[in-house]
Amino acid sequence: MPAELKAGILDALAALGRSLGEEVDPRTFLDDFSRLLKTWVPHDRLVVAALSEDEQSFTILAEQGGPIGAIHAGHYTNVPGPRARHPVKDWGVAPVFRGQAMVAGDLTADPRFAAQPGERPILDAGIRSGIAAPLVHGGRVVGALIATSVIPNVHHVDHLPIFCCLADIVAPFVQGAVLLQRDRIRRRRLKVLADLTSAIAGTLEFEEVFAKLAEAVRRAIDFESLGVLVVSPDGRDVISLAEVDHVRPDVGPPERIPGDQFTLGPRVLGGETAIVFDAPEELDARLAGDRWILESGARSVLAVPLWMRERVGGVLYFAHRESRWYDSSDEEIGRAIALQVALAIQHQRLAEEHQRLAATEYRAKKLERRVETLQQELEARFGFDGIVGRSPELRAALDKAARVAPTETTVLVTGESGTGKELVAHAIHAASPRREGPFVALNCAAIPESLLESELFGHERGAFTGADRARPGKIESASGGTLFLDEIGELSPSAQAKLLRVLQEREFTRVGSNETRKADVRIVAATNRELLAEVGAGRFREDLYYRLAVFAVHLPPLRERGDDVRLLAEHFLAELGRRMGKNHDGLSREARDRLLSYPWPGNIRELSNAIERALILSDGGAIRPDQLGLPAPKAANGQAVGAQRAAGLSGPLPEVERRLVIEALERASGNKVRAAASLGVTRSQLYTLLKKHKIEAP
Repeated sequence: MPAELKAGILDALAALGRSLGEEVDPRTFLDDFSRLLKTWVPHDRLVVAALSEDEQSFTILAEQGGPIGAIHAGHYTNVPGPRARHPVKDWGVAPVFRGQAMVAGDLTADPRFAAQPGERPILDAGIRSGIAAPLVHGGRVVGALIATSVIPNVHHVDHLPIFCCLADIVAPFVQGAVLLQRDRIRRRRLKVLADLTSAIAGTLEFEEVFAKLAEAVRRAIDFESLGVLVVSPDGRDVISLAEVDHVRPDVGPPERIPGDQFTLGPRVLGGETAIVFDAPEELDARLAGDRWILESGARSVLAVPLWMRERVGGVLYFAHRESRWYDSSDEEIGRAIALQVALAIQHQRLAEEHQRLAATEYRAKKLERRVETLQQELEARFGFDGIVGRSPELRAALDKAARVAPTETTVLVTGESGTGKELVAHAIHAASPRREGPFVALNCAAIPESLLESELFGHERGAFTGADRARPGKIESASGGTLFLDEIGELSPSAQAKLLRVLQEREFTRVGSNETRKADVRIVAATNRELLAEVGAGRFREDLYYRLAVFAVHLPPLRERGDDVRLLAEHFLAELGRRMGKNHDGLSREARDRLLSYPWPGNIRELSNAIERALILSDGGAIRPDQLGLPAPKAANGQAVGAQRAAGLSGPLPEVERRLVIEALERASGNKVRAAASLGVTRSQLYTLLKKHKIEAP
């Protein structure tokens, strides 16, 4: 190398060294070198290219454009914003980046250049010849020094020795400049993170803050699309949370895509940062996620996992429509940005969780207040104090029930149909330690015998025809509470034996099962039959009777409760009138007399039906006798009901009940539905009465 050239180069490098304390200007960086080099290597343009760390692409560190200007204007490694990373394989100078110097006398005729897509802008600019040498530092190629001319055949192999010598001298300084610029860019990028913190701190609504966050991020990593995908709760899909697209702002990503529909999915969701350098070459259009990326026009993608609570909870992605836009230098700042984004998402989720917890707590307290109110209403409705009546017989029965209520003792409530046995059972439950548990009622007379055991004990799937699924019985439904068995005398012998086991052993089995289950339930039974007579007739188990009748409460019929008829009538008038929205002036004297003189075979239920019927017919005045729908029975001598009650209805109670049923059937011309309604009993209860008194229905 000529001494004057070497001295000039050293002077130029010294000037370069002094300039490294400032930003390198790519437009003037090579001016001194170009002036010195032209004497030995003619050219009108000089370029220094820096090879990427993965050796797959290069960027322009500096360009001295000469008369044609800078072809790569604005695309330099020292610019943190837009830049072009040129794929090495697309350029004729690719061998230089593998360590081989080269000369091209005529680029248009040289197949190494004419057929390469990357060289097209060079040829279109009018460049015809060139010479290139690798820049080697630390045993590896770090870039290339390239000189070109618009005149063909200016360069030849005689220029290579001095050009390569110059490249060897320049290489360490070029590498130093590249490293310095990368460090400056890195520090500049890290400063952006402080702006992210302030942008995120403004609100807990992530969608609102994302646009501001994107503007701050763009100063660190350039992108055309920036978005966040979060992993679905089941871990299978990724869901779009937010996106900013500067090219297609009106076209958003799909709302939900399976994670395995991305080529990068397993890597990124596994916690690894990944880069797509050239989407059309690396992605698979058959995958829905990859197809979305390709259809968006993106060629470069940087995907960074979002770590949330020690697991990947989402993906932060940057996309650009230029290939090889991102490299390993972008990964570091991408991960730092992802930490801030993940923090913002978690802050929002925590805020939402706190709001949900606060709302849940509010609803829970509201529900507690409602439960307390309902409990008070239930106690008022079903408690002993809510039972209307002042007759000594009733009060004595209620006093007995109140004494047994706080215990776990089985109770047998007896009395005619309609005397309020279920109401007393409710009151026993409400005053017991089991009042927080369920109260479940089962009318044994209302269910066919073939289904009664299934209803009471439950059944397994396939236990009988139609049992398409397992079903718990009333004993399980009443667990922790009280089971009320009305019309207990209607149980079949088989059901009686199983119920005895419940009372003795506190266990049972479902129909169709051999599995023994525990019965945590208190039994309150009721009947209108004389169970001892049923025991004597062999229709009811004696051992079961004594298990049920540990404590018996007998309710008197309404006809034996004196003035309670009037009290109950006024109670029903007030309650039903409020429910029906009917105004009235109470009971007329004649109506009260009719109520007091009637024998009430259907007891309280019949009285309630009579009052409801009267309210429907009422025109707003006092209730009249004819509106009650009660017949005024006549004796054979024409006496009214009062005399009939003293004469025709005198005698033993069973005989009176039998005659009342027969008269109800006669008045209804044998229609059992109307007869049951007039008696204030259900049709099944009427059949029980017919069977009890051996009455042949017409």
